[in-house]
Amino acid sequence: MIKTQNYIKDNKDRFLDELLELLRIPSVSADPKYKDDVKKTAEFIAEKLRSAGCDKVEIFPTKGHPIVYAESIINPDYPTVLVYGHYDVQPPDPLDLWDSPPFEPVIKKTEIHPEGAIFARGSCDDKGQVYMHIKAFESMRATGEQNCNLKFMIEGEEEVGSDNLGTFCKNHKDLLCADMVLISDTSVIANDVPSITVGLRGLSYLEVEVTGPNKDLHSGVYGGAVGNPINVLCDMISSMKDENNHITIPGFYDDVEIVSIEDRAAMNQAPFNIENYKKELGINATQGEKGYTVLEQTSIRPTLDVNGIWGGYIGEGAKTVLPSKAFAKISMRLVPNQKSEEITRLFTAHFKSKAPDCVKVEVRPHHGGEAAVTPTDTPEYQAASMAMEKTYGKKPIPVRGGGSIPIVALFESVLGLKSVLMGFGLDSDDIHSPNEHYGVFNYFKGIETIPYFYQNYHELKK
Repeated sequence: MIKTQNYIKDNKDRFLDELLELLRIPSVSADPKYKDDVKKTAEFIAEKLRSAGCDKVEIFPTKGHPIVYAESIINPDYPTVLVYGHYDVQPPDPLDLWDSPPFEPVIKKTEIHPEGAIFARGSCDDKGQVYMHIKAFESMRATGEQNCNLKFMIEGEEEVGSDNLGTFCKNHKDLLCADMVLISDTSVIANDVPSITVGLRGLSYLEVEVTGPNKDLHSGVYGGAVGNPINVLCDMISSMKDENNHITIPGFYDDVEIVSIEDRAAMNQAPFNIENYKKELGINATQGEKGYTVLEQTSIRPTLDVNGIWGGYIGEGAKTVLPSKAFAKISMRLVPNQKSEEITRLFTAHFKSKAPDCVKVEVRPHHGGEAAVTPTDTPEYQAASMAMEKTYGKKPIPVRGGGSIPIVALFESVLGLKSVLMGFGLDSDDIHSPNEHYGVFNYFKGIETIPYFYQNYHELKK
């Protein structure tokens, strides 16, 4: 891989400039006003895959945003890797909390990223990590050191639930035939502590609406007699957890995977400093489920969180209104054996049962997905581990992540393929938050590491 690595070094400035160009396109999949920008991003990705050397590149329309497919099949005897990623991004709101405009990328040095970090929406999740794969492929192709067949499937709806990806996979099984899936949409423990994600939580995401009177009312005339939907909603939400932060929905924990004491002990060997954790987040204490460490609370235990809540008057000044409606968006992170549809059903029944007679309640499911655990004794995992050990100088630690990538379970059920989650971001990169960023070090570390993965996988699959 000497020629490939030299090619990467010779083209670093261009590789970085191209990523900045990609980050300037506001590909927000959740907001219809960005539809043309999402399409433009798909076209950008397709063109870069084509210029990198893919023999076949196609943009597939869906009922939502398009899927970019590309391939480079060089030898039928070589193993085939399907690279998955997404080019859509989260909404940038709240804009006033960004230090620089979210779609005008800037590079700034930070304590964690002394070599500089790229501040822009999508820099880490997932445009920067997708683009690593395109540049790694270009480098191998240009130097004649490509030793696996590659297929790329880059979608534009991951941030809104990948609603059309399942249908696409079912309708194109032959096209997507491969030996494994390679995904970089996760993180490492630290820039000097590499890790590979071997587990992800599932997700149930929904919206609730609580309705009281048929119109907004004067809080002085009606307050004290008419139920306030915001007050009621807050009471209902607070009832969903007990004093130990244990979720109170009947049946919620029935199928939760019981992790052994030995596995929990191994998990807690990962480097973690609670005081640094609190300092970094600006909090005085953590608040998780009693009886579990922070590392366990954020990986092997399910959660219930309010992601947004609104109602009534939120403008400047005062308006003494008793609102007609209140709303909240709620997500539940799930662990192995929990099923998202069943958890959504249990939540809906319990939430409605908590509503007093003074209000009406509606629960609208948005999207969900299942938890996934990947084995560590496979050629796929070993190829990734060896590659990271080569470029980091340390053997990576297998860890379970707290986030959700529902398509991992989808790929296994529909395509029969296991995934390797070899990401290069950091948990502190503020994905989904204002000032999202991605280290320049991490970007190039990914580009340097990925070719070694293919080299290792080629050898291990002989």
